Amino acid sequence: MKKMKITDFSENWFKHLIKIIWVGFAMGLVLAFLYVFAVKGDWFGLFGGMPSVKALENPENELASELYSADQVLLGKYFRPNSNRTPAQYRDLSPNLIEALTATEDLRFNEHSGIDPKAILRAMAGVITFNRSGGGSTLSQQLAKNLFNTRQEDYDGSLLRRIKNEDIKTIIQKSKEWIIAVELEKNFTKEEIMAMYLNTVDFGGNTFGINVASKTFFNTTPDSLEIQEAAVLVGLVQAPSYYNPVRNPENSKRRRDVVLGQMEKYGFISEELLDSLVQLPIEVDYEVQNQNVGLATYFRTVTGNFLRDWASDNGHDLYGDGLRIYTTIDSRLQEYAEEAMAEQMKALQQRFMEHLAGRDPWIDEDKQVIPNFLESRMKTTSLYSQLQQKYQEYPDSIEIALNLPKPMTIFSWEGEIDTVMSSMDSIRYYKHFLQSGFMAMDPHTGHIKAWVGGINHKYFKFDHVKYGKRQPGSTFKPIVYATAIENGYSPCYTLMDAKVTFDIPGGKWTPENAMGKYTGQQMTIRKAMANSVNSITAKMMEKVGPAEVVKMAKRLGIESDLEAVPSLCLGVNDVSLFELVGAYSTFVNKGTHITPFFITRIEDKNGNILQEFPPKTYEAINEETAYIMLHMLKGAMEEEGGAALGLSYDVKESNEIGAKTGTTQNASDGWFIGVTKDLVAGAWVGGDDRPIHFRDWVSGQGSRTARPIWNSFMERVYQNSEIGVTKGPFPRPIRRLSVEIDCDQYDDLTEDSDSLDIILPVNNVNPDDIL
Repeated sequence: MKKMKITDFSENWFKHLIKIIWVGFAMGLVLAFLYVFAVKGDWFGLFGGMPSVKALENPENELASELYSADQVLLGKYFRPNSNRTPAQYRDLSPNLIEALTATEDLRFNEHSGIDPKAILRAMAGVITFNRSGGGSTLSQQLAKNLFNTRQEDYDGSLLRRIKNEDIKTIIQKSKEWIIAVELEKNFTKEEIMAMYLNTVDFGGNTFGINVASKTFFNTTPDSLEIQEAAVLVGLVQAPSYYNPVRNPENSKRRRDVVLGQMEKYGFISEELLDSLVQLPIEVDYEVQNQNVGLATYFRTVTGNFLRDWASDNGHDLYGDGLRIYTTIDSRLQEYAEEAMAEQMKALQQRFMEHLAGRDPWIDEDKQVIPNFLESRMKTTSLYSQLQQKYQEYPDSIEIALNLPKPMTIFSWEGEIDTVMSSMDSIRYYKHFLQSGFMAMDPHTGHIKAWVGGINHKYFKFDHVKYGKRQPGSTFKPIVYATAIENGYSPCYTLMDAKVTFDIPGGKWTPENAMGKYTGQQMTIRKAMANSVNSITAKMMEKVGPAEVVKMAKRLGIESDLEAVPSLCLGVNDVSLFELVGAYSTFVNKGTHITPFFITRIEDKNGNILQEFPPKTYEAINEETAYIMLHMLKGAMEEEGGAALGLSYDVKESNEIGAKTGTTQNASDGWFIGVTKDLVAGAWVGGDDRPIHFRDWVSGQGSRTARPIWNSFMERVYQNSEIGVTKGPFPRPIRRLSVEIDCDQYDDLTEDSDSLDIILPVNNVNPDDIL
């Protein structure tokens, strides 16, 4: 027998070993492919679902819907918790940001196809050596996890839910991320993946995506991020809470410097630049985006209520579809309105507190403090309902809980105050504040240009523009006079300021003038309206009839319930500021009423128009009646004692202004509505509850509470020539007027006079007598 040499044995053994390795490798490949197909296809339901091909090609992520002003300023967003994101395109990303992310998270991003073998080997070595300084996930894998929640129940199979070994779970979950990452690389470019990743990152504090993060932390956009700012945001990716620059500035700076170090290590920045950047402190301009901050907070809430209904009716998700809503608001006018209200209400609140001199403001007709007022108001709160539910068997505990001191932050005009108060102390404190509402609109388009529903949305949620309805007082009188003008009365029609009494069911009603006396003077109805003489307004109501006044109010856009009773002439039925401003705008718009509106169009996330909102118009009164009513309203500027004489010179100079004040019984409500050729605006001031008011009527009248807000707003508007709101006269009708309006020159005018577009007057003649 031939003897086998050792060398032959070695060669055969080596060949056999090679064969075994190749067979093993081949079997490993087969098993790997089988494993991939098993995971991808979720064989026997063991691994959990995977995204469909359609989902991979069109990955969906909830996007916040955005609300824009007419001048393209982002006013706010509508989103669910954990979904405040607005997508950015790759072209919107600063190179600083891309380089910082690449250097820190995925150096070979542009080289691999979704999986980086080198990074995986490094991560495995880290596990063996207990050095986990570097992960193995690529940006594509992290995007897969962000988009499809591979570690959440949506893609968990029965096996994953049963087994307790976390390492096995991790292997399967990682496998899914690898598979999805490769599929994403097939369907998208590197630039698209980079942008998609940055759009899905959680930066902490309900801040999702680079657009929102840039705005929240630095009040800028992704394309304007400085190197050090980009490094801070990239550092947040690893641990959003721990590296939050607001809550943990030292941790954030340490992480930022690591990111900058990575950028220097891989040649994105020089060593000299690194040395200078690490010396810089982190400077944030932090503001969490929510409905309590930014412009038009009340407007955004009211608009949100409308949009929720619209979305529901039209099959859209306001909080996830990324809708783009375009409004009529002008951000500059909105800012001026908010500044004017804050400025004037701060001063008025100080005056109110000095006036009260430590007394409570909730008083009855005899100026006595209303007993148990706070207790009755507390019972209407959600807190009281919660306590009732909690202490059903121990009702006495409710009072104990309500009077238990606790830490809280409260509103003040000097800024928020951290203090200790009970719930009863809190409601007592807040009931001392006067509230306000303000709205301005373009009378020719119906576009609402500014909307301020209250003094601070965070602490006082109720909107006083549309939802708040109060007695309008004398601001309702122009509707009475408009009815008279339409029926042929001239502004020069003269009546005596004297007592007038109406027979009403159950007795008689005699309106008193504001100061409680009648002068006995003869005066034109224009002067009577300018001076807000109740007796003459009541006499005109008697002549035209309450039913006709109600009809006129409805034509002018007042939708609130109105009673056809004599006292309606003094504004006893509640209406909203929204309705009054819309009604007065009809006079400026030559008698055509345009329902005030605030949304022009809604688009989907791709810019496709879903719906446009044209103005709703109709002829309410004829052009002549409308112009004569402007002349009547101008009496506030031109008649002695007129309500607009107190406006500033900067507003009145070279300008025609019509206006009306209103003050209700006990000065519970103060109003001022002012009209100009380009804008109609109105302000209301009062307490949250009607019994809350100044203790004397004079201090709380509209000329002292509401007019200053209107004046301050218009001063700001006229100072900005770029807005396009200018001073000037109201346009006159082309046709000659059928009644006299220049009462002072009546004796000097003839039918041939051409100094004014008039014909012979019907001054001091009852139109009923003519007919």
